Amino acid sequence: MRSRPGPITRGITLVTTAVALLAVVLTGAVAWYMIRDGAEAQQRDQLGRQAEVLSRTPVFSQLLLDREQRLAGSNGVRLAVVGPAGDASGPAAAAVDARTRTALLDGESVSTDAQLDGEHVLVEGRPGNGNTAVVLTQPYTVVHNSISRMRGALILPLAVGLAGAGLAGLLLARRLSRPLTTAATTARRLAEGERGLRAAPGGPRELADLTGALSVLDEALARSENRQREFLLSVSHELRTPLTATRGYAEALADGVVGADDLPEVGETLLSETRRLERFVQDLLDLAHLETDDFRVETRPVDLDALVAKAGTVWESRCARHGVEFRLERPGAPLTVDTDGERVRQIIDQLAENALRVTPERAPLVLALAPDGEGALLQVRDGGPGLAPEDAEVAFQRGALHARYQGIRPSGTGLGLAIVHRLTQRLGGSVTAQGHGPEGGACFSVRLPRRRWAVSDK
Repeated sequence: MRSRPGPITRGITLVTTAVALLAVVLTGAVAWYMIRDGAEAQQRDQLGRQAEVLSRTPVFSQLLLDREQRLAGSNGVRLAVVGPAGDASGPAAAAVDARTRTALLDGESVSTDAQLDGEHVLVEGRPGNGNTAVVLTQPYTVVHNSISRMRGALILPLAVGLAGAGLAGLLLARRLSRPLTTAATTARRLAEGERGLRAAPGGPRELADLTGALSVLDEALARSENRQREFLLSVSHELRTPLTATRGYAEALADGVVGADDLPEVGETLLSETRRLERFVQDLLDLAHLETDDFRVETRPVDLDALVAKAGTVWESRCARHGVEFRLERPGAPLTVDTDGERVRQIIDQLAENALRVTPERAPLVLALAPDGEGALLQVRDGGPGLAPEDAEVAFQRGALHARYQGIRPSGTGLGLAIVHRLTQRLGGSVTAQGHGPEGGACFSVRLPRRRWAVSDK
């Protein structure tokens, strides 16, 4: 069964038909009025040429006119001859007034209207030989009859044009609506979760662009869902490991398998796994919070030099406990920017914790601050194994590096760098990853503007 025309097809058909109807009406209206002038001009031209011929032999003009009317049939034409003295003779003499006689005797042609026996007539006069002239008249009804015939002949072409425009509009509507309907169906299937769809290109360039955009959207959705799926798998793995350990020790305690001497060790393990779970859940909450529109940034003037000095005191102590050499590089003079100090400290702590996790003993970990044009540059560098070139491209995607190096390097929750990236964006800055810095390991650079202008969080 053939499907009925859809709303788009009907809409385009109605629009094209309406436009065609308007064009036909306007064309018909203009032609309707132009036909009158054209018909009158045509009759005057014929009558004038006839008068021109008769004016060459004014003496025999009446005889020639009578002969012509006997052969072709009477068309109501009457003749008047104007003599050298200005007198008019003939059946049409009453239609020749003084102005007409004067103009004709002066050698001018005359084209005017007059009343003859109470009837409106066309008047065409031509000067002839011997200071004479010939005047022909014709009833105006001849013009009216010609107008009626021409207007009657106009109706059929206009109707055919309107019907053709409607048919062309229907065919055009079907051609235009087919790729639109296909695109709408494809978009609906994408919204319902189908993937791998390809809308067939066709139609005008704009419609081809639309179908191409749908294909790009399909690929983007597939990539996004794959990343989400991988992230969920990573999350489930991160949750399963500490939960399994916690459950095992809890069952051992419940069964009385753990002796009194092992209680401190078991308690320490349970506490460590619980903290790991707590940290992971907190990172998830922070990341989810950063993705919302109501995340607030308290902007005020912050001396980054003082902030980095305080952070350096904390991380120097932590690095010392792990046998890592900590170095702090800062201007030693106020470096003030309009930002959120707590969020900047959160960025420093996330980057430093990631760096400390992969930095071996006696290797350096550097926290650096320097002016950067109209803002400031924060860097966290380490002497760890660094990053491959392809790692830097995905470093700030959720769990990307965690999934790649799990079981190879010490890893955290896999969310720290994603949090750093979103926090930096919220502060109006940018963050980049370099595979190998001056110390041989990774280098993460955060650039913060001196003033936080309105920036998009999307």
